[in-house]
Amino acid sequence: MNMYFIAIVAPEEINQRVLKWKNFFRDRFECTVALKSPPHITLFPPFWMNEESENDLINSIKVFSITKNKFEISLKDFAAFKPKVIFVDVVKSEVLNGFYRSFADFICSENKFPIKKDDGPFHPHVTLATRDLYKKAFQEAWEIFSNKKYEALWMVSGISLLRHNKKNWDVIFTSQLED
Repeated sequence: MNMYFIAIVAPEEINQRVLKWKNFFRDRFECTVALKSPPHITLFPPFWMNEESENDLINSIKVFSITKNKFEISLKDFAAFKPKVIFVDVVKSEVLNGFYRSFADFICSENKFPIKKDDGPFHPHVTLATRDLYKKAFQEAWEIFSNKKYEALWMVSGISLLRHNKKNWDVIFTSQLED
């Protein structure tokens, strides 16, 4: 059994900027959990699956992706899930929400994978610091990031499957959306 998750992984130019902030959290607050994966928007959080099902999941992601067009994501400023998580905020978008809902419906309707559809609201974000950001450090960090400004756009060109290698998350497959 391996642990996997499915995400929209940020392109290299966003990755470089977000990595600087993640390193700030590491250096200032000893937060390292967010450094274990590339900057991304989670579509399905971590789940355990037999390695034998990996190719079937990759094929399902491919089948879904060929029916969808590339679309733009807009990042703006920072937000938090108090008292543990600080992230780059994703501007609300019906296109992204619709993409997420249709992907969740597609993957879960197949009933082939140990993935559960989340009935809660979809809150896309790019995590900078997470469960190892402790309360006292959160307050200090949030004072810095709550007023910080940032804007970026990126064109989503695929869905990525990531697998945990016992230390970090590796992108093992990225689909291609239609132009």
